[in-house]
Amino acid sequence: MNEPRVRLIVTGDDFGYCPLRDQGLVEAFLAGALTGVSLLVNGASADTAAQLARRHGIPAGLHANLSEGRPVSPSLGSRASLIGPGGFFLGKMGFRKALAEGRVMLPEVREELRAQLSRFQDLLGQEPTHVDGHQHVHVLPGVRQVFAGVLREHGVRYTRVPVEAGLRRCDWLEPQLRTFALAVEEDAQAAKEEFKELGLRWPDAFIGLSTMGKDMSVSRIEAAIERAVESVLSREEILQGGRAVTVELMTHPGYPSVSPTSGCGEGPDAFSQSWERLHELQTLLDPALHNSYRQRSIKLCALEDL
Repeated sequence: MNEPRVRLIVTGDDFGYCPLRDQGLVEAFLAGALTGVSLLVNGASADTAAQLARRHGIPAGLHANLSEGRPVSPSLGSRASLIGPGGFFLGKMGFRKALAEGRVMLPEVREELRAQLSRFQDLLGQEPTHVDGHQHVHVLPGVRQVFAGVLREHGVRYTRVPVEAGLRRCDWLEPQLRTFALAVEEDAQAAKEEFKELGLRWPDAFIGLSTMGKDMSVSRIEAAIERAVESVLSREEILQGGRAVTVELMTHPGYPSVSPTSGCGEGPDAFSQSWERLHELQTLLDPALHNSYRQRSIKLCALEDL
């Protein structure tokens, strides 16, 4: 291949959530469809997932989790602001509501993030290649400053900034998902300056909010990559060949989860048990997608290759 036009990082989220999910993620990596994973260290299969990453040389980052399952820090008791009934985190929207109402104690966020990074080191024997956020908690106001500071302490350079070009025009998204995705994008846009000030880096562009689950297809991945390139380069740069643009594609492939050997302590959620995870896996493995990569001078690479 000539010099690539796009260097595409394909990240598989939720590694360690379920043995069946992990199986699909490993298959995708070995087939050249994924370039790395993000590990949930409080996931039901975190230990065996870490063993798989080490065995197969899978680049692994931390999927920082403040919203699902049980905390890693032993000192976060039932009265902690991050914890709800049963000793579990408050949930995707519950955490956001508590944060907006000023009920989340940010020192607890710092403590839990440090504990998760320590757990990652115990499992993998090294610092993560990157840290992103489960359900995008890392870009939320207040959390993002603490998050960036903890990453700096640990010397982690790369994170995810989920701002996707043209997201508002993706009219196939269901209303609830669209509203959430646009809110995530707004928070991520606001996080950029604070991340930059603390020395964090991320790819030139991000895609994946418009291609989750049933919404993923070869043509939509192709279109999202083109929108990403156009958001980074001017028309003149594109016509002249320009420089290679780095793009991260967020994915959630795998086989459907089953109880009780999955989740983060509360069992698997509906999305993880659905056919949509398998649909993502099949799409990412589709030869048509890989032919498209070759035809469009898109080269898959890991974050650590940048």
